[in-house]
Amino acid sequence: MQDGFQDDSLRIIRDIRKAQRNAQVLLFSATFDENVKNFVSKVVHDYNQLFVKKEELSLESVKQYKVFCPDEQIKIRVIKDRILELGEKLGQIIIFVNSKKCASMLHTALVELGYEVTTIHGALNHEDRDKIVKEFKDNLTKVLISTDVLARGFDQQRVNLVINFDLPVKYDNNGEPHFEVYLHRIGRAGRFGRKGAVFNLIMTDADRVLMEKIERYFDSPVTEVKMIPFFIFKN
Repeated sequence: MQDGFQDDSLRIIRDIRKAQRNAQVLLFSATFDENVKNFVSKVVHDYNQLFVKKEELSLESVKQYKVFCPDEQIKIRVIKDRILELGEKLGQIIIFVNSKKCASMLHTALVELGYEVTTIHGALNHEDRDKIVKEFKDNLTKVLISTDVLARGFDQQRVNLVINFDLPVKYDNNGEPHFEVYLHRIGRAGRFGRKGAVFNLIMTDADRVLMEKIERYFDSPVTEVKMIPFFIFKN
């Protein structure tokens, strides 16, 4: 319901109701936070609700891993030496970060290491963002660095690897984990029944706490991977 979708949705609903006053409205959302609730209150006033329980939201086709890194340079080395080399052979990769500044830093670092990557964030205009997304969907680019602008509502069958360079946090809530965004992020991997994997790069003590809270919230232990060669998608 962010980034203009709410306004677009309201306009579409108004046009539908002009043509068919008694049209039935069905609203689907992977999560149901306050933004979605406020949107619902604007479009329907008497409605039934059906929710999937939190414990049923796990994605069986996606394997989750965590890698402890002492600093950002090691994070980048882990991505280069232990993840991208394997991931590029399997499909497309999305690397999620929490800020435009981090996205630019990581983009520069990976390009200097010889990788072709594209980067998308909210500061880009719609035309540039649409171009980047189209190139990725057309499989013209393999590695995409993104803020949470692509965490929701983006389906790409070839994506089978997601990297959380930064864990998602709620900046207006004392840095608590953003569980819904985490769910959306990992949902980018393993779409349409395909196998996928998510790597969470843990650097600070705060990161450790965030990861522990995420594991408890989803009741889903995340496997730790040591910084040695490893393999994923084993049968």
